[in-house]
Order: sequence, then structure tokens, then C-alpha cells
Amino acid sequence: MANLVRAALVQATWTGDTESMIAKHEEYARQAAAQGAKVIGFQEVFNAPYFCQVQEAEHYRWAESVPDGPTVRRMGELARETGMVIVVPVFEVEQSGFYYNTAAVIDADGRYLGKYRKHHIPQLKGFWEKYYFKPGNLGWPVFDTAVGKVGVYICYDRHFPEGWRALGLAGAQLVYNPSATSRGLSAHLWQLEQPAAAVANEYFIAAINRVGTEEYGDNDFYGTSYFVDPRGQFVGEVASDKEEELIIRDLDFGLIDEVRRQWAFYRDRRPEAYEGLVRP
Repeated sequence: MANLVRAALVQATWTGDTESMIAKHEEYARQAAAQGAKVIGFQEVFNAPYFCQVQEAEHYRWAESVPDGPTVRRMGELARETGMVIVVPVFEVEQSGFYYNTAAVIDADGRYLGKYRKHHIPQLKGFWEKYYFKPGNLGWPVFDTAVGKVGVYICYDRHFPEGWRALGLAGAQLVYNPSATSRGLSAHLWQLEQPAAAVANEYFIAAINRVGTEEYGDNDFYGTSYFVDPRGQFVGEVASDKEEELIIRDLDFGLIDEVRRQWAFYRDRRPEAYEGLVRP
């Protein structure tokens, strides 16, 4: 497996319906594949609006099963067509009353590898997620894909360092962080937290944010998606804060070993001293 991985992400505006939203992402994926990308990730609940701006039972209609629901099956077909690994964030229903904010990971041959369920669920104005989602219960899996070891951490999770570290300890080389975050709430953190996590855990991060305003609230999703390397440096330019965009970057996974030898953060960890951090 080559150390150089061409990776992609999509920040998109909401189209108004699921079919056209999925079709838009399929087209972006095909464009990325035509440019040589081997892995792509989409934004939080990519096939729906960010309905968590309100608390209304009608929005449970966006939920589907994973992996047997229509969107993940369709993304499996897309992965086979394009030969890309795809990270697919959706609203998951496991059974009646059990709903999760989830991302499926599909390998380049179309095989479903597994899913990550968002652990940390916010409940504040414009982000009423506890109304819809149970906290994730599948740990922090890292998936062996055609491009390497890929993990997922979703939106509000990024404020909590423990999951970032768990992914690093499990061998992650690239972590996708699909998000829906608005300009007035935490924009000043957006270009701070993920680069800091990339440095602390010495892997690449793909930070994806929605862009624009949507029909269910006045949250101004500010895009500015990016890839960041294990030194905390942006890989290429940060995306627009107003327009949707396909970002494609070459990631040198060889840099991970280089940085881990130089900075040696994993060597100098003291897990035996940290027990008090996880006491309730």
C-alpha cells in the first residue's frame, strides 16, 4: 500500500430533498474518483437537512437502518463503481425508540465494514440532538480499508479529547470528522480543535462542515472544511465559508511514522497515572 493517499471530502448545501442530495454527493464522488481520489467522506447526516435545529417528531422520517437502509446500500454501489472508500453519515434507526447519529464506512469494493455512533450528544439552542439521538455505544472503531486505517468522530465529539485518543491507540491514520456547526456558536474553535487533535494523536483529520442556512432554523453553517496533517498543518487551502466545495488532497501517511518518532507522544504517555480522569 502506497504511503501517499489521495483523499476527498464534500461540504454541501441542502438541496431540499433526500434524492437530489444523494445524487449531488454521488456526482461529487465520481468527480473525486476521476481525479484519482481513493477515499471520500460526507458531512453529518449528509442526506438530510440539519433537522436538529428544531424538536419535531416529523423528523424521525429521515432515519433508516444501517447497513440495510437505502442510502448505505446505494453508497455501497457507488463505492464499487468508483473504487473509493466512502464515509457515510446518516440518521440511524436500530429499532423502535433506538436512534443514533451514525456514520457507516464502506470499503472500495463496496463491502460494508461497520459503523461509528456519535458518543457526545449536545442539547442546546439550534442543536437539539438529545431529542433524536441516543449516545453511541459501539466504542471508537478503526476500520481496515483499502487506503489504510480509517476512523470517524462526529461533530460535537470533537470537543472531547478521549475519543480522538482512543482512535489513535487503535491505529487510525485518517479520521473523518463530519459536522454541522454554525458561525455564531463555535467558529473560533473550528480551526483550533482538529489541528490540535491531529498533533496530540499524530494522524490526519478530515474536518467537514455544512455550508449555508437551511429551512428549519437560522444556523449559518460556515463550511471552511479542510484536511490537517499530524503536525497540525493544513494540507492545501481551507474550503470556502459560503460555497459548497469538493476538496481533494494528497496525504502522505509516511508523515505519521516520522512525527511519531520525532515527537514520541505515544511513548511518553502515562496511562497508569490517568485512572482518576475516568471516575464518574
